Amino acid sequence: MTSSSAPPAAPAPPATAARTGAQIICDALVREQVRVIFGIPGGAIMPLYHALWDYRERVHHVLCRHEQGAGHAAEGYARASGQVGVCIGTSGPGATNLVTPIADAWMDGTPLVALTGQVSSALLGTDAFQEVDITGITVPITKHNYLVTRAEDLPRVLTEAFHIARSGRPGPVHVDVTKDAQLATVEHPEWDAPIRVRSTADAPLPLAALHSAATLLRQSRRPLILAGNGVIQANATAELLDFAQPLLVAPSVLRAMFASAMRRAKSASRAVSRRSNAPSKQPSAAEGGPPCGSISAPTTQASS
Repeated sequence: MTSSSAPPAAPAPPATAARTGAQIICDALVREQVRVIFGIPGGAIMPLYHALWDYRERVHHVLCRHEQGAGHAAEGYARASGQVGVCIGTSGPGATNLVTPIADAWMDGTPLVALTGQVSSALLGTDAFQEVDITGITVPITKHNYLVTRAEDLPRVLTEAFHIARSGRPGPVHVDVTKDAQLATVEHPEWDAPIRVRSTADAPLPLAALHSAATLLRQSRRPLILAGNGVIQANATAELLDFAQPLLVAPSVLRAMFASAMRRAKSASRAVSRRSNAPSKQPSAAEGGPPCGSISAPTTQASS
């Protein structure tokens, strides 16, 4: 049963209609069934924001207060929904603010498409206002990135970007679009162009290495399995449990360590309680002090 809050899949606009580059980006979001995006407007990305108004019933934009927050929000949305997260920023500082969430998505295997605006193509390499080589910056922390200077390339680039982000080990893809490419008009956007991406889905598994790792785990005295978000993304929880159940040493060790820690904590708590409840030591009657439980009268000294 589908959730009532999820909007139905919106039909894509006809491929024969003339579209601006900004409209093509919006069309790509609709085609990829993106429902929520996160971002902040700015000068170099403003054509896209103008176009988004006509798509407001199909694509919900969340206005964030900082591009880094927008990137992390897109990450969280991707984790919670299982879809590709989308974040948007402008050129220069807007784009560099997205570097941290892009790197985080790279490390955690989160499907993310980061769209940034760039100065017009004629100004590239001239140190123009808010120009920065953001594609060069994100090369080490993305599965792939693009600098798009022609509106005609946007249908293919965006189709490839979403394919790369969600295929294999998911991760971030960065698409940097110049302002003139967003404003240019394409008479017949080509959405059916073949995807020019080398797939690793059919790569053979290194069975020898897998058998070697399994043998080492079976022979180890304290085997440890570090499993993370990739297991959840691959829906491999049952397979992980089947693999780990014969290796009960690590869970037993963890249970023993937890029980030992709890015993130490309880012992320390009882010792503190005893110290706090113990009465303070007073001189006994035999030592010249008042009887236990009595209050001694104040003493006065006679004036000389």
